[in-house]
Amino acid sequence: MRDADQDDAVYDRFLFLMNAPALFNAVATSAELRIFRFLADHDEATFDQIQEFTDLPRHQLRVLLQAVCATGLLVRRDGRYANSATALELLASDDDDSWAHIIIGWKEVYYPAFGQMTKALRAGTNTALDAYPGDEPTLYQRLSRNPELEAVFHRAMSAFTLRSVDALVHRPEFADVRHLLDVGGGDGTTSIRLAARHPELKSTVFDIPSVSKLAGGKTTSLADRVDLLPGNMFTDEFPLGPDAVLFSHVLEIFSGDQILAMLRKAYDVLPAGGRVFLYGYNVSDDETSGIFSARLGLYFNVLASGQGMAYPASDYERWLGQAGFRDVTTVRDLPFEHGLSMGTK
Repeated sequence: MRDADQDDAVYDRFLFLMNAPALFNAVATSAELRIFRFLADHDEATFDQIQEFTDLPRHQLRVLLQAVCATGLLVRRDGRYANSATALELLASDDDDSWAHIIIGWKEVYYPAFGQMTKALRAGTNTALDAYPGDEPTLYQRLSRNPELEAVFHRAMSAFTLRSVDALVHRPEFADVRHLLDVGGGDGTTSIRLAARHPELKSTVFDIPSVSKLAGGKTTSLADRVDLLPGNMFTDEFPLGPDAVLFSHVLEIFSGDQILAMLRKAYDVLPAGGRVFLYGYNVSDDETSGIFSARLGLYFNVLASGQGMAYPASDYERWLGQAGFRDVTTVRDLPFEHGLSMGTK
């Protein structure tokens, strides 16, 4: 039994982690049931009001509310429930950047796969992908067979991108870009924000066809400056004409050899003086810290692609140099463990 070390931070984290999977799913379930949104609309509510809204059996609702209150996201006073300030800020809206979208996406796609972690790591491949129909090697390709789940997944991806993308969008280096190639640009979230911030910038979003369909409705307001080019980043040639290439939240999915191959493709289509931008998670240089980065690396290897990780910035800088880029540098310590590595042709 521990006594003298009860306040030890690692021990406290251990106890929380042992209970976190159940508590996470309770929060996700509350988001799916729109409890946070309901409480935001009513400031506070009684148990009976929440029960009428959710239509859950009373005992099961009691258990759910107790779990979410234990996280601190809901508070109970005099028998009435209300959002905490954090829940009100992060979970109580339907805005595109709501954490409710992120949590539901992680619940539906990410976390069910982690039960196969031992099997996948021993096998050296993403065995959790077997739960998805198809013979394609990555989750992103197989999700195209399930449009409803694909939409949930990309809604979560877009929401998290919006939480972190301003650190990229506001970089002064984009002020001189005229035609950006956004490789693996998903539903266009990043390109839309860049185009809105930089009026002289045009962007071509290059991603697989099923994802490009998701992007269509979002780019309408900037249709003259954000266009969609369906394709496969590995088998199709990159289009000629851009003066900059962006890889945002995409390279970490793949192996070092694959990353180097894509950087060389980017180098080949850029003019002299053209720039490449690599934006995403960076694990610490000694590879011992970064909880977002750690989760992401496990997700890649268990489910998404069977390889990749949130590489340290030094890896990206080395690959950029090998691809032929000069003046390689990294902006570090951006929100949510992000970094921006850059190079010039």
